[in-house]
Amino acid sequence: MKKLGFALLTLSASSAFAATSVPDVSPIASGTHVVINIPQQRLFLYSDGKLSKIYPVAVGKAMTQTNIGSHKIGAKAYNPTWHIPKSIQKELKNGVTSVPPGPKNPLGPVFVRLGHPKLGLGIHGTNAPSSVPGVRSHGCVRMKSPDALQFAKAVSTGSPADVIYQMAALNEDGAGNLWLAAYRDPYNKKNLDTASLRKSIAAWSKASGKAVAAKRIDAVLKSRTGALNCITCGSAKGKISGELKSLAWTSGSGVLSKAQEAAKTTIPDEDQILPEGSEIEIDADADGGIQTLMPKSRTVSQPDAVQGEDNLF
Repeated sequence: MKKLGFALLTLSASSAFAATSVPDVSPIASGTHVVINIPQQRLFLYSDGKLSKIYPVAVGKAMTQTNIGSHKIGAKAYNPTWHIPKSIQKELKNGVTSVPPGPKNPLGPVFVRLGHPKLGLGIHGTNAPSSVPGVRSHGCVRMKSPDALQFAKAVSTGSPADVIYQMAALNEDGAGNLWLAAYRDPYNKKNLDTASLRKSIAAWSKASGKAVAAKRIDAVLKSRTGALNCITCGSAKGKISGELKSLAWTSGSGVLSKAQEAAKTTIPDEDQILPEGSEIEIDADADGGIQTLMPKSRTVSQPDAVQGEDNLF
């Protein structure tokens, strides 16, 4: 039987993954695990400890941040009907109270609850695909609609979902070269631990016997473009070879990140799925984002706060 507890975090070198850096995470070794890195504006889907998909996403703005921390995937609503809140009905003044499933629906073809219902978070499609990726929602995680459908079918209610805030990634490729990427700070957290990052690079360099270009490291950390840069190749650009593997740099380690065995938890045998076309009330941005999502019978006291409990989401 295949041992999963120590599976390395790997990234396929296919065209879809080749230029995407891998964050320092330890996904659950068995089952599906969702990881969203806010500065990177990417969602990583792991299956049995290995990376299977990467999706571009739009995340919450600085004033309406996506909640960082450990969550779980909740219920799904396919082809929801958008029930327009009264506040927006007053603005529109056209008598329209709802938008049926279709190209004009701001939720897209599916909404997947992210975390506790009181957070008012979800992962969903959009009627504005050009808004993805980005930092522009009211807290929810927005995907291009085809990606949202694929994602919804790949995850199950109860699966772990972590929202992280890593401003750098340190990866080793198949040729044994080290790659560094750094991102901007959309929430102004100023939490990039450069000391741990440099410690990890030094430890890796000592163990591998390869020299690193100190000036390239400084340049990457200063520019923070998000692009991968080779800090051991003859050229700053270089070319990625084979698989990318993340280093556990956040702990100052020069070793590769590894999957972990999950604590025993109760996961529903079947997904929680609302009836097709369920009516959902939301506040929608002009570009297709959302502020809150809840069943029509609920009320909103303030942005992104849902009163009461809802077992469906």
